[in-house]
Formats: sequence, structure tokens, C-alpha cells
Amino acid sequence: MARLADKVAIVTGGGLGIGKATAKKFATEGATVVVTDVNANAGRGVAEEIGESAVFLGHDVTDESEWEAVMKETVDRFGKVDILVNNAGILGTGAPQSPEDLSLDEVHAISKVNVDGVLLGCKHAIRAMKDRGGAIVNLSSIAGIYAVPALVPYGASKGAVRQLTKSVAAYCGKQGYGIRCNSVHPGIIETAMGETVLNFIFDDPEQGREERRQGIPLGRLGQAEDIANAVCYLASDEASFVNGAELVVDGGQIIQ
Repeated sequence: MARLADKVAIVTGGGLGIGKATAKKFATEGATVVVTDVNANAGRGVAEEIGESAVFLGHDVTDESEWEAVMKETVDRFGKVDILVNNAGILGTGAPQSPEDLSLDEVHAISKVNVDGVLLGCKHAIRAMKDRGGAIVNLSSIAGIYAVPALVPYGASKGAVRQLTKSVAAYCGKQGYGIRCNSVHPGIIETAMGETVLNFIFDDPEQGREERRQGIPLGRLGQAEDIANAVCYLASDEASFVNGAELVVDGGQIIQ
């Protein structure tokens, strides 16, 4: 039996990269997938690629009214929400992120998407799921666990997601809602955002790519599908006793 059979899942930022891979993985595992994205062309394209088991909804995760609309539309069409993947996020606007050179405008721009968007998602998912239970998976980063001096506001935002996840898990447990909440912490992944990270940190991105590869015990950079597999596990009933956990998927990079 498919691992997500009869589940209804919302995947934010589902038009590209990890979100796209996750939406496709969920569909292959039997879920009905609501792909949301601020990029309508990308999100709609993923839903069309998946086929009849997916729909696309335009969605700015920083806008609470849009969260309300996404949850209402999902429940109206499919009767429930079983899974939320808070994947939508940004690296930044391209402005400096060192602690000496950053601006509050950059901090706030990153936090608005990466923290506010996840917090709003958890809030409205809890309301939609609390009568029947469910699973929330928040995409954090290894930058939320260890220091990345060139990406201070980004790392801080992902650290906030890590802590938020644990607080949501504890809250839902105390309320008896049957909602699990866990976080996934990718390393460098070969997606558009991963390329942006390499370009941001290294003067020579190709040299940086090789340095990162050599620093990973498994000897390769991650693929979006590696993260999608981890998200699928946490969303599935196989992880029914996993709650408030942080799953690092980085090939062993931060153990050294």
C-alpha cells in the first residue's frame, strides 16, 4: 500500500527544487497534493505534471489571509488536511548577511518569509487538523544548527524554524490534538537555491562546490529527492512516534 494513501497534503513553495520533488514524491505515495507557490507558472506546471492527484493554488506565505484561503479551499475540495509541508523560503535578497554588514531590511525580508510564513502555516494547519490529527514538516537547514558567518540572518531564521517546530510539537501534544511537528535540515542541495548559496559564499562557485563535496563524508552534494524522501517519512504513519525531532540530511557534513 502507498505510504500516503488517502492523505491530503499541502506543500508550500511546491513549484521548484525541494518543494517540487516533495510534491511529486507525495503523489507517487498516494497523496492528493495541493501545490502552493507565489510563482504561479512554476506551481501550476508541477500540478499539471503530477496530474489528477494534484491541484495548484497561488499562495504568498507571508499573507495570513492567503493561508486562510488555502486551508478553506483544501478542506472544501477534499474534506480535510492531513499534512502540511512548510517548504517555502528564501536565502535573501542578495544584500550582505555578515554580522558587520547586514541591514535590518535584509533581516526582516528573510524573516518575513522564513519565520512568519512557517508560523502562519503552523497556526492554520493546527486549526484545520486538530479534530483528526495530522503531520507538519518544516524545512529548516543545517544553517539553523551550526554557524554560517556569511549568512547570519538566514541562519537565524532557520534556527527559529527549528525552535518553532519543537514548540508546536509540544503544544499540540499538550492539547491532545494528535498533530506531530518535525523539522528537516538539508545541507547543500543541487537546486537553484543551492547554487545561490555557493555563489554567495564563494568567490569561485565551482571551487566552492568541490570544497563542499570534499567536506561531505558521503562524497557528494545532495539532491532534492534526498530531502523529499526524508519529508515523506516524517509525513507518513511510519513516523507516528517521531515528534519535535530535527532530521539532518546533509551527507554527514556537520558531524565533522
